[in-house]
Amino acid sequence: MTALKEYMRLETSGLWRPSPDAQRREVGVSFGDATLVISDGAGRPLTHWSLPAVTRTNTGNIPAIYCPDSDATETLEIDDDLMINAIERVRQSVARKTPRPGWVRQISIGLTLLVCLGLSVFWLPGALTQQTLKVVPASKRTEIGATLLGHIQRIAGSTCRDPVGTQALAVLETRLFGNGSNGQIVVVPGDLPEALDLPGGIVVISRRMVEDATDPAVVAGYILAAIAGQSDPDPLAPILNGAGFGSTFHLLTTGNLPDEELQAYAEGLLTTPAHIPPAETLFALSTKAQVPVAPWAYAVDPTGETLRTLIESDPLKGNEAVPFLTDDNWVSLQGICRT
Repeated sequence: MTALKEYMRLETSGLWRPSPDAQRREVGVSFGDATLVISDGAGRPLTHWSLPAVTRTNTGNIPAIYCPDSDATETLEIDDDLMINAIERVRQSVARKTPRPGWVRQISIGLTLLVCLGLSVFWLPGALTQQTLKVVPASKRTEIGATLLGHIQRIAGSTCRDPVGTQALAVLETRLFGNGSNGQIVVVPGDLPEALDLPGGIVVISRRMVEDATDPAVVAGYILAAIAGQSDPDPLAPILNGAGFGSTFHLLTTGNLPDEELQAYAEGLLTTPAHIPPAETLFALSTKAQVPVAPWAYAVDPTGETLRTLIESDPLKGNEAVPFLTDDNWVSLQGICRT
């Protein structure tokens, strides 16, 4: 499925430049439910772009030139009218949802106040949060996750995009999230207290977590621990709980969260100490992915003392895990930040 109901599948070719000093290369471009997937000639994903965050640098000109976000140096050239029209429809949809000054805003404010009065009488804040979580679509979650990632990148650096390393990362994504999943793993050069699970299926890990690891299972463990460590299965829930009634109501009625709330949340993620995820949840994820927990546990605590329960109760302990990265892929993944 794609983000537009009339297309079950939409693909074309394009010219992708991973950085300003790199050569352009011909790639395949797939228009998905919430992302653009850029693949090499063999069909291996090179990178995923969040559709709501995509920007165009040469409006009205052909070929159209796109970037994954307004600050990115990565570019993609497309001359297929059908694909350009599809991307532009998504971008226009996002633009229409952006609050505008004037009478439209005044009417929106008035309606918001009326509805807010009714909600304050009939709904509790918890009920409002649950209702909002039910109705926020996948595309909006991806947009919120991409916005959070942008704030994180301002502090931890732009995501690492070495092409060969990105291909290896795509193999890891498939192992952990399954074929056809919109899950996306990104690596930032700065340090993080732990891997971060953002709305829209985006998981952020640090360069140190990749380069210091002695086994691909360690990197996979950081990712699974981030997902298992959420206090709520929905990564959007802690954002709304922290934002409060007003911001949650704003998201429900306008489809947008105040950017200052997202910035504050992102900064909080970078200063919150790492915590140990619930064993039951972590074991369920590791068993499904067939990735042992012990390698990650020893990477977090080389003595094994603080994570002894996780190590000794690892459901895959003593079993040989199904390989998911070749030696070449593992070396490539560890070098994803080299450019």
